[in-house]
Amino acid sequence: MSKECIMCGKSRASGNNVSHSNRKTRRTFGANIHKANVEIDGVVRREKVCTRCMRTAKKTV
Repeated sequence: MSKECIMCGKSRASGNNVSHSNRKTRRTFGANIHKANVEIDGVVRREKVCTRCMRTAKKTV
């Protein structure tokens, strides 16, 4: 199973580590994923959701 949000599809992103001397090496940014109870079509399931989607879902309820 991948570390991906089931609501928005957010997953890993890539970028650079930048040192003080401005050297650049590749790195990955992981999405802030947590397991949460999500209701989909009337069925409550425990799924991987990013914190941004959790916050947005809390606003709409």
